[in-house]
Amino acid sequence: MLYQILLLAAGFFLVIKGADFLVDGASSLAKQYKVSELTIGLTIVAFGTSAPELVVNVIAAIKDYDDVSLGNIIGSNLFNLFLILGISGLIYPIVVQSKTVWKEIPLSLFSGLLLLLLANDNLLFKSSENYIRLFDALILLIVFALFILYAFRNLKENQETTHDSIKVFGVAKTLVFIAAGFAFLIFGGRMVVNNAVKLAHALHINEKIIGLTIVAAGTSLPELATSAVAAFKKRSDLAIGNVIGSNIFNILFILGITATIRPVRYDISFNFDLIIFLAGTLLLFVAMFTGKRGKLDRWEAGILLAGYIAYMIYIVLQAMMK
Repeated sequence: MLYQILLLAAGFFLVIKGADFLVDGASSLAKQYKVSELTIGLTIVAFGTSAPELVVNVIAAIKDYDDVSLGNIIGSNLFNLFLILGISGLIYPIVVQSKTVWKEIPLSLFSGLLLLLLANDNLLFKSSENYIRLFDALILLIVFALFILYAFRNLKENQETTHDSIKVFGVAKTLVFIAAGFAFLIFGGRMVVNNAVKLAHALHINEKIIGLTIVAAGTSLPELATSAVAAFKKRSDLAIGNVIGSNIFNILFILGITATIRPVRYDISFNFDLIIFLAGTLLLFVAMFTGKRGKLDRWEAGILLAGYIAYMIYIVLQAMMK
């Protein structure tokens, strides 16, 4: 037990240090090549911090752990939206660009709705079982490809969002920072997840709860560390871009890749968690028009954080009742 706790602590250290490297490297890259920080956050950083989810889901697909796989994706998105944005917004109010309000946040909402539609075969199409099959996976991946195309078509937009205070490193050093950040995030996230799952199994917690809580939180630690560090450094575009980009990556790309390996059985009880995600994304959209326009204020971030705490209490009570 002590050995696993020490490995967990080492994993946390790697994740936090990796996030620091990644934010510095991504910010330098954005300024050096005149690419907006928002685009970097939505693509490069989002992909890097979503790598642990990808690794866990591929392994889960191979081992036929569908509840772990879905719980990881949906739970990670809830963790990103409610906890990470909640904490990041409390650290420093997050300014959100108009483009993000009207394009990226709605795309995240659409991704959740698309998953809800594709997964509920029994409810919508009267099938005997609910599966996310190869056809569904291809739809998710096509939408993801369109998102990437959109992101790279806007590479040169909003160049003024990079700050003069950003340190610009040489090309080699910048790439070393980003590579080291990715490596620390992935290995640190894996260390946390592996040892957390071992502890959870010892406590006889079922796969769905493990996926929605421990695995989701473990694989989302890179997003938490990256967005928190970005908020502390007042890099709003990286903070919001990382979260929204990761949520889009998780559903469209990671779940799409997972379902191409083998069909993923969908437990209808996940509908509740997906609806919470959709409601939270809609709440984030509405928050852009309350308080200070185009900004996630501290009190709004507090609501998101309180929402996640309430959700976790509900999950724990449900687990105790079974």
